[in-house]
Amino acid sequence: MEFKISKELIKQIAQLIQAKNNKELEILLNDIHHADFAEILDEVEIDDATYIFKVLDSEKTAEILLELDDDLREKILSRLSPKEIAEELDELETNDAADIIGELSKDRKAEVISELQDVEHAKSIVDLLRYDEDTAGGIMHKELVKVNENWNVLTCVKEMRIQAENVSRVHSIYVVDDENRLKGRLSLKDLLTTSTKTQISDIYIRKLNYVNVETPDVDVARLMEKYDLEAIPVVDELGRLVGRITIDDIIDVIKEDIEKRDTEDIQKFGGLEALELPYVQTRLVEMVKKRATWLVVLFIGEMFTASAMGFFEGEIEKAVVLALFVPLIISSGGNSGSQAATLIIRAMALKELTLKDWWYVMKKEIASGFLLGAILGIVGFIRIFIWQQTGLYEYGEHWLTIGLAVSLSLVFIVLWGTLSGSMIPFLLKKLRLDPATSSAPFVATLVDVTGLVIYFTIASLLLKGKLL
Repeated sequence: MEFKISKELIKQIAQLIQAKNNKELEILLNDIHHADFAEILDEVEIDDATYIFKVLDSEKTAEILLELDDDLREKILSRLSPKEIAEELDELETNDAADIIGELSKDRKAEVISELQDVEHAKSIVDLLRYDEDTAGGIMHKELVKVNENWNVLTCVKEMRIQAENVSRVHSIYVVDDENRLKGRLSLKDLLTTSTKTQISDIYIRKLNYVNVETPDVDVARLMEKYDLEAIPVVDELGRLVGRITIDDIIDVIKEDIEKRDTEDIQKFGGLEALELPYVQTRLVEMVKKRATWLVVLFIGEMFTASAMGFFEGEIEKAVVLALFVPLIISSGGNSGSQAATLIIRAMALKELTLKDWWYVMKKEIASGFLLGAILGIVGFIRIFIWQQTGLYEYGEHWLTIGLAVSLSLVFIVLWGTLSGSMIPFLLKKLRLDPATSSAPFVATLVDVTGLVIYFTIASLLLKGKLL
């Protein structure tokens, strides 16, 4: 059953804190999962949240610390002493502890590290702080289980028992040589079914996926996803085993990568270069520069719309009624193109479509574009018919021809918009460009100009000799 925070629970917590009834507070909060606990702390006053951290056992609060929102965690840590923070970090695995220490100021960071009780733990944390946070070294654990290739099975089992005490979950057993260079991995099944006198060098598996400490975290995520790995070892420049990355570590990387790519695609789709910083942190000059580029390009593109209308100026003067449907024509073509582009780019991102599928997509979009255009064409003709018959607007004696011109134009313009919107992403991908740059404004501008040419050409042909 999903945990839900109630007003009564928050009120009860506040009353226990006010009464300094620590024993009852511990009993009340003891069985709550750390993820739910983080939600509770987000609801209470910051002073109460800090009080809870100081009262409860650090083994409990250390896990909660990882679940907190960045801003709330920063506020709580600022109210804890270096010794209190160190007590929390002593309960965490090295990569989690390094992440939290990395958020502290330089002076406070040194104070907290000096308060850590486990010297080896402190050394491992300091070692991890050397790496950039978006690399394999920055997200790896130092805790792992490794055996020497020169050991026999009996020695291996004894050493594994000692090492496993510091590892929350044993995903893999890694094999190293005397210089700590990664050689392979050991199958637990082989270990259990082999004689205790057998040398590890005779049974370990030499084929093994691994990454370097400088490998970007997103590349690590893709590698683990591709080969369905629960964990992957990390080596330094000399090939020495220095850590491991588990699937738990990589989930946040995958989420952040997806959010980043989605954000960039959304910005590009809106005719905007991707912002390097969040909106609230982006300076005005940078914001204008990013937006101005696309706006100027699109503005120049839209100038061709006026040129297209100027080319048919004579026909417009003879039948001004044609100009009334220009907004309808432009919006229909642009919307159909943007729809198609959105569908294709999403399918490409999800790997549902590849370059070789362009012919299949073209055939499908021609059919859908024709049907969509026919639907809009029928709706447009009905509108003209009703307005003419009810007297809402008099289109003149040639209203039927005008209605047919608008309807037929909508069919071809929507067909063209759908085809353009679906094919441009394939063209950009073929040119090794980002398909997301075939943004809605870009497609809409293209279809606006060409749509007007289609519309006035069809109208001119149908109304030839009938224009006043």
